[in-house]
Amino acid sequence: MIIDLKLGKFAHADAGQMHLYLNYAAEHWTHQGENPPVGIILCAAKGESLVRYATDNLPNKVLVREYLTLLPEERFIAAEIDKTRRLLEARVEKRRPGRTP
Repeated sequence: MIIDLKLGKFAHADAGQMHLYLNYAAEHWTHQGENPPVGIILCAAKGESLVRYATDNLPNKVLVREYLTLLPEERFIAAEIDKTRRLLEARVEKRRPGRTP
């Protein structure tokens, strides 16, 4: 997932930029069998906020897991980021040349 935070109103150039990011991520970061990346553009202008999803490369354009009416607690998000970081570091460690199992 790629998140782009923008100050100001949404412009079509923002969507083009996100698609550039998504194409790069799909080519360089996505592993075989993984779904294509999803982009979220968050725009905030004075008195207005807007969210756009970029899902062009997905076979199913709408992905919904859970609807939340409140933001999760910061400690929960921090724990999830830490867990994901550890998983990614373990994946990188497995790929290092000369690694002894």
